Amino acid sequence: MSDWPNPVLFGAAYYHEYQPYDRLKDDLDLMAEAGFSVIRVGESVWSTWEPENGRFDLDWLQPVLDGAHEKGIAVVLGTPTYAVPPWLARLYPEIAGEHRTGERIPWGGRQEVDYTHPGFRFHAERVIRGIAARYAGHPAVIGWQVDNEPGLQLFHNEGVFQRFVDHLRHTYGDVETLNREWGLVYWSHRLSTWADLWRPDGNAQPQYALAWRRFQAELTTEFIGWQADIVGEYAREDQFVTTCISYPRPAVDDRGVSERLSITAGNPYYRMQDAFELPQHGGGSSHWRTDGVWALYHSADRMYSSRQAPFLVTETNAQAIGEPWFSEPAFDGQWRQAAWALVSRGARMVEYWHWHTLHYGTETYWGGILPHSLKPGRVYRELAGIGAELRRAGSALEGFEPDADVAVLYSKDSQWALETHPQIAAEDGGPERGGFEAISSAFYRGAFEAGLQARIVHLEQLEAPEAVAERYPVLVAAGLYTADDATLDWLAAYAAAGGHLIAGPRTGYGDAEARARTDVKPARLAEAAGAWYDEFANLRAEVEVRAAADSEVALAEDAAATRWADGVRLAGARPLVEYVHPHYGQFACASTAEHGAGRVTYVGTVPNPALAKSLFEWAAPESARRDSGPSVTVTSGRNGAGRTLRFVHNWSWDETEYVVPAAATDAVDGTGHAEGEPLRLGAWDVRVLVED
Repeated sequence: MSDWPNPVLFGAAYYHEYQPYDRLKDDLDLMAEAGFSVIRVGESVWSTWEPENGRFDLDWLQPVLDGAHEKGIAVVLGTPTYAVPPWLARLYPEIAGEHRTGERIPWGGRQEVDYTHPGFRFHAERVIRGIAARYAGHPAVIGWQVDNEPGLQLFHNEGVFQRFVDHLRHTYGDVETLNREWGLVYWSHRLSTWADLWRPDGNAQPQYALAWRRFQAELTTEFIGWQADIVGEYAREDQFVTTCISYPRPAVDDRGVSERLSITAGNPYYRMQDAFELPQHGGGSSHWRTDGVWALYHSADRMYSSRQAPFLVTETNAQAIGEPWFSEPAFDGQWRQAAWALVSRGARMVEYWHWHTLHYGTETYWGGILPHSLKPGRVYRELAGIGAELRRAGSALEGFEPDADVAVLYSKDSQWALETHPQIAAEDGGPERGGFEAISSAFYRGAFEAGLQARIVHLEQLEAPEAVAERYPVLVAAGLYTADDATLDWLAAYAAAGGHLIAGPRTGYGDAEARARTDVKPARLAEAAGAWYDEFANLRAEVEVRAAADSEVALAEDAAATRWADGVRLAGARPLVEYVHPHYGQFACASTAEHGAGRVTYVGTVPNPALAKSLFEWAAPESARRDSGPSVTVTSGRNGAGRTLRFVHNWSWDETEYVVPAAATDAVDGTGHAEGEPLRLGAWDVRVLVED
């Protein structure tokens, strides 16, 4: 990767085969003028690589790679296994995935195939090897993308189910152990033999559901790892292997998948226009497309979390991304803002989806850099400006890694458990399937609103409590419904070692099998927290809160509790925040207690942004705070030379000022700025400062 043309690669997915007429030279000329250093090709057209069973056409891509190399543009080459050709579906119908037992996923979209089926694997391996053998040696190819956004389906095929039974047999050993661990005495579900295990379609048992989701994610990890191993047989030492992750996919564990790859890559999409304005009220995740500036940073930090390392952005908004009735192309300046925001959180590549807007197909109105006329316009001009800025910033970005003031724990097990056995309500009163994200991201957003930088950390990535306490003075454990004893004890040890643990709803309630624990809650943490509860309630409306007497928390006027209330009683902790309510007023909304060299703060509700911000302004060390206006964000990190970079954004139409905290040089235009100098920021503006 050290041989990359730039510290941060910049480009787009490019599908010459989709163009209505031959314009390869014109496209490459325009890309070079826009400062492109990379394109991604080839991942969507198996039927072009192999038009008929066993008849390959591997030469069609050669002019694209040759032309890119001539222009100094690197190439990421994809394997086409996520979109199978019609001849394969017709000749081998048994490879179709089933979304319910015996109900095949109709062919006609993409990702309809059971990728565990040996028939599919045979044909997939054949085309992968053909492409890899043909192009691994091409000098333009710097990396490989295997498959595309894996984990879309949960497969109910017979072979998959039988593998699941074998998986359980190897995990639990015998049915009596499974009966005990899953509590199958309930509703007469005890098994007498493995043949008694029922299909997942009608399952209502949460322990089964959690095991099923874990297993489906393992299938995806194995499939991507299998492809990566094949490509690795051909790839040069200087070529990376990745896949592009769509993080909301139901059958993907991003950490597990990324461990099988050279580098993480992801596809963040987001609303722009008014959704990029700060301060913001409302906003959040909307399946694959997020809403709000904080959610853009959350997407970037999720990608970093997969390997705790810099990442690639393989797809992101070019023009309006989404259905024809959801067309919101960026305001002037917002593409630039998004690009630098992603870089500020560790992106080593920003690649747009995609080069030209399609003239046919499902994604006809998913806008590319070029519009349907194929004439360069506003999008092209702004993105070309970003390419020029990345080139000028050059070595300042070499080896850059982002800072973090707060760590937020992530648990796939808890995510799956709260999806399959929802415990908080959605806005319409139904079950909130994204319960873990709803709880955890409320705290992440609070840290963001308080001007802090967060590092999302998977439970499996935790180090010794003492090391984490030294690195992250504040750590959030919210929504950790499914956790083993060792994890909960680690949280207490982190606080004892000097860290400030902020625990939130559902943490410490279930064990590793998602069984409700018999301990007083939060289990194994109540003593350290100096607080406990044994009842809880769903909140159908916001509940007003106030600061407790002698509390150091300065609450914003609109602070409120939402969605959930634990009936917290104090046993040594002191109250921080109280409910203003005739019933809930008897409980603590938030409390804190010293524990060892640190402290544990328990928050018994899902805080609204104002409450969460107030809590983090209190909890964060003085050194983490950044003075900026309501529309300004400041993120930072260090480059490979050890110099501090600050990325200063103004997310509004109004001009504003930012006071430079230390003498610095603008990485883009070379202008020097003295300590204490007011830096003018225009509408939707970004500055990248390198401390002198």
